[in-house]
Amino acid sequence: MSDPRIVVAGETLVDFIPATPGPLSDVETFARRAGGAPANVAVGLTRLDERPWLCTTLSTDGFGDFLASTLDAEGVPDRFVTRVDRPTALAFVSHDPDGDRRFTFFRDDTADVRLRTDVVDDATLAAAEWVVVGGVTLTDGPARAATFELVDRARDAGCRIAFDPNTRPELWDEDPTATLDRMLSVSDLLKATRDDFAPTTIATGDEFAPQLLDRGPDTVLVTEGAGGARAVASEGAPWGRGEWTHDGYETDVVDATGAGDAFLAGALAAIVDDAGPTETLAFANAVAAVATTAGGAMAALPDRRTVDAFRSSE
Repeated sequence: MSDPRIVVAGETLVDFIPATPGPLSDVETFARRAGGAPANVAVGLTRLDERPWLCTTLSTDGFGDFLASTLDAEGVPDRFVTRVDRPTALAFVSHDPDGDRRFTFFRDDTADVRLRTDVVDDATLAAAEWVVVGGVTLTDGPARAATFELVDRARDAGCRIAFDPNTRPELWDEDPTATLDRMLSVSDLLKATRDDFAPTTIATGDEFAPQLLDRGPDTVLVTEGAGGARAVASEGAPWGRGEWTHDGYETDVVDATGAGDAFLAGALAAIVDDAGPTETLAFANAVAAVATTAGGAMAALPDRRTVDAFRSSE
C-alpha cells in the first residue's frame, strides 16, 4: 500500500452521548463513544478508502486504551499515536429535540493538551499532499505550539494545509482572534461555519467567506447545516476563482454530532481524487447527511458504498 496522502493531527477524546434529548440535568444514561474532530476526520477518511496518518496523543488510562483499540479496529495506523500519563479528555453532549448539540468538556491538563507532533518525520510530510489540523489543539499552549510546529514543517515540505476551527468558546481562556488569525495565515483550505468566528472580529456579515480568503486560505468551504454548503475560491486556488453551492440533502436527523467532521472527510477524499468543486460539495454533503442519521460522531461515519447508495437514491 502506498504512503497516505493525508496527515491528520489533533485530539482524540471520549464523547458521552445522551440516551434522551434535553439538558444534562435531565439525562440519566449516556453511551461512551470515541470522538475528537481530527480523530473523526481520520476515521471518516479511512471508511471512505482514503486511509490517512493520524498524529494524536492518548492517555495511558482506561479511556486511552479504549480509544487506542477503537482506532486500531478502524484501521487507522498507530505509527504517530503517542501515549502520556495524563487523563483522557471527556465531552458530555446534550441534544435539543432537533438533534443540535451542546458540549460540556472535562479537559484539565489532559493527554490531548500534550500533543506530540515531532514524531511525524520529514519523509512522511514529503510524501503527503495534505496536513489537516483543528482548532481545539490551539486552545492550550503545549498543543498549540506543537500544531504550529507541524504546520510550519508541512508547508516547508510542500503540503497543503486544511484547517477546521471547530471553535469551542468554552475551551478558550483568552480571545481566540490572534491565534485563529495566525492559523488562517498558514492555511490553504478552510472548512468553517459562521459560528466558528462569532467570538472574533475576523469575518462577519454578507462578506463572510471573502473576508476569510483575505486572511490566507485560497479555498473556503462554508457549511450551513440543513442549508447545505458552499465553496469560495480565490485566483490562486487549484479550482481557480469562483463560488459554488450545494443545497444538501434532507434526512431524518438523529444526532448532528460530528457532521462537520464527516463533511471535511468527504471533501478531502474528493479533493485528493481531483474532484471539482461541485462534486466535492455534493459528496461531502452526502457523507455529512448520512452521518447524522445515527448516534455518535465517529460511530455514525459512513463508508463509501453507503454514501454512493444514498446519493443514487436521491
